[in-house]
Amino acid sequence: MKAKRFQTTGTCIPGEHYMVPMKNRLDDIITNYIKEGKYFTINRARQYGKTTLLYLLEKRLKKEYIVISLSFEAADELFYSLHTFANGIIRNIGRDLRMQNLREDLLQKWLKPVSAEFPFHDLGERITELCMACNRKIVLMVDEVDKSSDNQIFLSFLGLLREKFLRQQQSKDVTFQSVILAGVYDIKNLKLRLHPGEESKYNSPWNIAADFTVDISFSASDIAEMISEYESDMHTGMDIELIASCIYDYTVGYPYLVSCICKLIDETAARDREHSEGRAWAREGVAEAVRLLLRQPNTLFDDMIKHLTEYPDLGNVIQNILFHGMEYPFNLYSTVLNIGLMFGFLKESDGTTVVANRIFEMHLYQYFLSEEAVKSDINPFPGTHKRQFIQNGYLNMDLVLERFVQYYADLYQDKDERFWEKQGRKLFLLYLRPIINGTGNFYVEAQTRDETRTDLVIDYRGRQYVVELKVWRGKKYNEAGESQLIDYLNLYHLDEGYMLTFSFNKNKHVGTKEVVIQGKRILEAIV
Repeated sequence: MKAKRFQTTGTCIPGEHYMVPMKNRLDDIITNYIKEGKYFTINRARQYGKTTLLYLLEKRLKKEYIVISLSFEAADELFYSLHTFANGIIRNIGRDLRMQNLREDLLQKWLKPVSAEFPFHDLGERITELCMACNRKIVLMVDEVDKSSDNQIFLSFLGLLREKFLRQQQSKDVTFQSVILAGVYDIKNLKLRLHPGEESKYNSPWNIAADFTVDISFSASDIAEMISEYESDMHTGMDIELIASCIYDYTVGYPYLVSCICKLIDETAARDREHSEGRAWAREGVAEAVRLLLRQPNTLFDDMIKHLTEYPDLGNVIQNILFHGMEYPFNLYSTVLNIGLMFGFLKESDGTTVVANRIFEMHLYQYFLSEEAVKSDINPFPGTHKRQFIQNGYLNMDLVLERFVQYYADLYQDKDERFWEKQGRKLFLLYLRPIINGTGNFYVEAQTRDETRTDLVIDYRGRQYVVELKVWRGKKYNEAGESQLIDYLNLYHLDEGYMLTFSFNKNKHVGTKEVVIQGKRILEAIV
C-alpha cells in the first residue's frame, strides 16, 4: 500500500503527496528576494500552486526568520473600518507570533487594543516596535490578497507598508524584512481587478514591488522527477521520460493540470478493466485521463467560463485565435491580452498571443462549439447517427469525411467564399463533435493554425487521426500542404492521414479521393 497520493485540492504536503521538487525555486526566492529585503507579489493564475509555494517557503524561512502568514480568504469582516482592520490584523498576526514562541511580554505589548482615533498610525508604530524588539527579522506573507484588492481600506494598508519600506531604506524606520503578496490579480495594476465597465478608482501604492520572475510552472523534467518517485513505489514499468513529455505536451506544466492527469491515471485509469497498471501509464492512459478531465466539472474550468462571460472581448479574441487562425501581437499594454495572461488563458510565444496549453484549447473548443450549436443557424450533423462511424469500437475516419462532404455540400453549396473562410473549419468541428463526444477529443497543432490551414489531431480510444483543414490556394499550395501532412504523420508514427479542403474554384470536383505519397495513404476531401 503506497503512502502517498497525487493532490489536486488544497496544499501539497511533502510526505503525503507526490510533488515536483521545489528546492531550487525556494533557494532562488530566498537568495534573490528575501535576503535582499525585497517586497514582491506572486501573481499567477488560479490553482497554479501559489498556496503550496508559500507553505514550503514558510517552512524554510522559519529556520532563520519569524514568518507571519495571513490569508484574506473569507476575511470580509476585516474591512468594515480602519479600526476593525487594524484590530483584526493585530489579532491574526498575534496568533502566528504565539505559535512561534514569541516572548510573552512582547506578545502582550503587540496585542494591546488599537487607538480608536489613529488605528493605522498605531499599527505602524506597533510593527516598528515588534521588528526592533525581535532577535530575528520578520517576513510577512499574505495569500489570497486580491480578494480585497479593490477595497480602499486594503489600499490604505498597502500604503502603510509602502511608507515604512521607503523610510526603512532611508534608515528612518524599522519594518518587515520582506513582504510577499500572493493572488491572481496584479496588485500593481489594480484597475484590472475592478468589475468590467467600472471606472478605475484607485492608483496602486504597491509600485515598490520587485518583479517576481521565478518560474513556478513544471518542466518536463520536473514532472519526470515526480512520477519517478511514484514509479519507485508502484513499479508499473512505465517509460518515465515518455509519460512526462506527454503530460507536458498537454499541460505546458500548469501545476493543477499536471497533478490532475497523474491523479486520474493513478486512481481511475489504473482501475479500469480495460487497463492494466502498465498500460495506464502509457500514451493511451494519458489520453484517457485527459478525456476524463475534460468531462468532469472543476473549479478551474468553472472560473474560466465565468471570466469569459465577464470579459466578452477576451472570448472574442480567443475564438478568433482558435477558429480563424488570427494572430495578435503580444502586448502587455493591451487590456484584453493582459487579462487573458493574468487568468492564465493566454501566453506569449515568439511575440504572438496563443492559448496557454492544449487542455485549455480543448476545453475552450468544446465550450464555444456548444454555445455555437445552441444559438447558431448552422445545422450540425445529427448526433443520433454517430454509431455508423464507429466500427469495431474505433473511428472510421474515411466515412466521417465522405459523409461530411455529402451532407454539407447539399446544405451549404450556395454559401459564398467569405462564409466558408470564416465558418468552414467551425462547421467541420461542429460536425465532428457529436460523433466523438464522450469517447474522444481533438486538439489543434498550434504552430500550424493560421487563416489558411489547421492541423487537427483527433484522439479516439488511444488511436490518433491527423486531419489537415485548409483553404484552396492553388496546386502548388496544395502540394505543400500534402508535404506538411506527411511530416506530421511521421511525427505521430501514422501511415494514414486526411486532408479537408474548402475550395472556391467554380470548377472544383466535390468529393473524396485517395492518394499515396511517400508510402503514406492520404484521403483528400474537397467541399
